[in-house]
Amino acid sequence: MRIEDYALLGDTQTAALVGKDGSIDWACFPRFDSGACFAALIGTRDNGRWRIAPEEPVRAVRRRYRPGTFILETEMETDSGVCRLIDFMPVRGHAPDIVRIVEGVRGTVAMKSDLVVRFDTGRVVPWVRRHHEALVAIAGPDALCVRGDIEMHGENLATVGEFELKPAERRAVVMTWFPSNEGLPKAVDPFQALRETDQWWTGWSGQLAYDGPYRDIVARSLMVLKALTYQPTGAIVAAPTTSLPEWPGSVRNWDYRYCWLRDATLTLYALMQGGYRHEARAWREWLLRAAAGDPADLQIMYGVAGERRLPEFEAPWLAGYESSKPVHIGNAAHQQLQLDVYGELIEALYESRRFDIPPDRWAWALEKALLDSLEGKWRQPDEGIWEIRSERRHFTHSKVMAWVAFDRAIKTAQHISMDGPIDKWKRIRDEIHAEVCARGFDSARNTFTQSYGRPELDASLLMIPLVGFLRCDDPRVAGTVKAIESELLKDGFLLRYKTDPQHSPDGLPPGEGVFLPCSFWLADTYVQLGRRAEAERLFERLCGLANDLGLLSEEYDPAARRLLGNFPQAFTHLALVNTAFNLSGHPSSAAQQRKDGHGAAAPEGR
Repeated sequence: MRIEDYALLGDTQTAALVGKDGSIDWACFPRFDSGACFAALIGTRDNGRWRIAPEEPVRAVRRRYRPGTFILETEMETDSGVCRLIDFMPVRGHAPDIVRIVEGVRGTVAMKSDLVVRFDTGRVVPWVRRHHEALVAIAGPDALCVRGDIEMHGENLATVGEFELKPAERRAVVMTWFPSNEGLPKAVDPFQALRETDQWWTGWSGQLAYDGPYRDIVARSLMVLKALTYQPTGAIVAAPTTSLPEWPGSVRNWDYRYCWLRDATLTLYALMQGGYRHEARAWREWLLRAAAGDPADLQIMYGVAGERRLPEFEAPWLAGYESSKPVHIGNAAHQQLQLDVYGELIEALYESRRFDIPPDRWAWALEKALLDSLEGKWRQPDEGIWEIRSERRHFTHSKVMAWVAFDRAIKTAQHISMDGPIDKWKRIRDEIHAEVCARGFDSARNTFTQSYGRPELDASLLMIPLVGFLRCDDPRVAGTVKAIESELLKDGFLLRYKTDPQHSPDGLPPGEGVFLPCSFWLADTYVQLGRRAEAERLFERLCGLANDLGLLSEEYDPAARRLLGNFPQAFTHLALVNTAFNLSGHPSSAAQQRKDGHGAAAPEGR
């Protein structure tokens, strides 16, 4: 199936993906970054899946989430009748569960459940046995128990069950993960869990502080961001999957099941705009724990509990999504230097105070320590926002965001009377600004460039007006936007940069889709430039790329009309939320403070 054929299930600690065919092809237990017990998404059926579907051909599929929830209802129509599959993950108690309820709607439908468990991301075949009322699969540290009213039996290293559904007949099955050294977890009442899950999600989504014209897609996007939040710590993962390719058949496949400081801080901003303050406080506490220690050792990403070591290795036993290999587990980019994260992090803390999150002296102490470290680093080349895996460069966007770090610290100290060396920070801020304008700008072409002394462009240059580095009416901004439109637009959407060997900085084979977050940034830029009609058209086209459930990945192939990359993607959904707020006329601090300093002080279009 295509990536857009999948739906997200989540319990705010891990996630699963279920396809239109009724197959759960991806699920990691007990955390987002744990090994998967179903890995058919990036392999085959033999790498694990759980499909419940009619035995005869399905003629039509209709699906939806129950309003305000992640409870998925999938109707499958055959020549014999119609059945409805209800899938959800109860918000976590002690152990993670997947609940599947199947109902007869019309006619009599012959059904089959095909359960293939493979622990360690599709590699380990478990020992399956019956224990009282449950089927139990065990291998190493992992165990699953399956309880319900579908009779199952072993068959060719799988567990299968056949049954018939008549109108109004219901059957339910609950699968629960538990540590193999512990006893069976308490049984879950599937119908009580359905009611409680519905109440929890509708209660959360009902708090949305947005009444603009895009309420439905904004609400769904914020729910995605909540589903990608690891509740025990407040960390926010970039996506729940690994190695869904940026181009089918390519090597551009990475593990996104970790907490990038960049993505998390921008997600935080989107949640705060939506009125969700609790998540902001939880994330700040996670940050203080994760970044504790020497500020010079700040990483660009961490595990969901704040782990620093995220070793990357290849999984040769997996065929890859549409043969996109290698499949990666872990992410070596955690060792990179990316100067922009300092700006995004300090900006998020600045914004949290604007959204009435009380100042915290430990958070401010961390900010000052990070600025001390950045003072000695901002002149260095880095790997940049796109995490290149070749030689470091002086990326213009990285320097701009270093400027943001000092700018927001100055404003914090001034506005809420925090102590700090403001005069020194102002000198550094002005020095960065002068260097970027001198070395990152091509006066002959009237455009900023991706890196110093090179001609390539980069969609991240749109951040120059969006973070207030220059005013939107500056002719250098207009020239940069015009150049980006000329060189990076593809079928109306933006590439982040050109990936052909002549222009690409990343050292990888060419080919990737248009980058959806950058396309939302272009819409934000149009708003600032007064090109509102263009912004609205682009925003609505971007929203139209979402699947039938309102979910988006990182990239899109306009020719094949399909989503690409890990799914669903926090970066894309947070960009959607913030563009919706910009278009709806909600006041932002950037608009309020454009008169300050060099320009805006907050992230319009974030």
